Amino acid sequence: MILNTGQRTDIPAFYSEWFMNRVREGFVMVRNPYNQSAVTRYEINPGLVDMIGFCSKNPIPMLPYIAELDERGFAQYWQVTITPYGRDIEPGVPDKRGIVAAFQKLSALAGRDRIVWRYDPIFLDQKYTADVHLKAFESLARALSGWTDYCVISFIDLYPKVRRNFPQARELTQEQKIALGCGLIQIASRYGIVVRTCGEGDFLAKYGAECGGCMTPAIYEKALGQPLSFPRFTPSRSECACYLSCDIGAYSSCQHFCRYCYANSDLSAVKKNAGLHDPRSPFLIGGPLPGDVVRQAEQKSWKAAPPKEVQRELF
Repeated sequence: MILNTGQRTDIPAFYSEWFMNRVREGFVMVRNPYNQSAVTRYEINPGLVDMIGFCSKNPIPMLPYIAELDERGFAQYWQVTITPYGRDIEPGVPDKRGIVAAFQKLSALAGRDRIVWRYDPIFLDQKYTADVHLKAFESLARALSGWTDYCVISFIDLYPKVRRNFPQARELTQEQKIALGCGLIQIASRYGIVVRTCGEGDFLAKYGAECGGCMTPAIYEKALGQPLSFPRFTPSRSECACYLSCDIGAYSSCQHFCRYCYANSDLSAVKKNAGLHDPRSPFLIGGPLPGDVVRQAEQKSWKAAPPKEVQRELF
């Protein structure tokens, strides 16, 4: 199975100590975000977890633990977001030069096939114009060339939380998406990087982008270096082909406070949840509550078992 950590919050940036405590204790408790009394227990065991998926804007706090995860037998797949936005848009994200350096180090530690650069979400305004994006993207592509083979892009979607927290945001027109997308694809190709789109359909495919998804079974298999037998899965969005499940994060707990964030309801909720965090707890936020109904997740490795005759040779 794939254990995901990054669709609801940025665990590497803010909760790396907690995460490693969960790895060492071998389990984690996850509240259903839509039914707080429903709790799922996941075993964090390399015999069951084939790969851990990380999505982060700041992997620096996790760097000291990469070797330990390897030693414990956990394969990793990283998506690291690096954008041109400043503190006006991403107040809690550290200086991007440090993130670029961390990306390079993470690539050396985890492996080039297991790390992808995300440049998203893309929006346009008077400060962050198309020219600004193209210049910033080229600078980043130059710095990350040789450290990754892929860059994932997507254009801003105005989900309800985004509209509330970032009312000035506007979606790009189709013409703007094509013009900017083509420019990014051309720049990336000069630095040996292939652009993948995330939830954007296939309109950029004819210009050289891969439009089949950014966290698909094939991508996981390439990162792992072996085939997996994936259970059937229905994506949450029709335009998304990614295989996402078993996320152990919690909404309204990411302290980057990005204006475009779809996972935070508001500033006060994040501050409240951050105050409830205990690195020693099996829950990311808070602890067990009266009325909790705990379900043990059904988990198994998706790796193909070796033939019986090979098993006899091995054991």
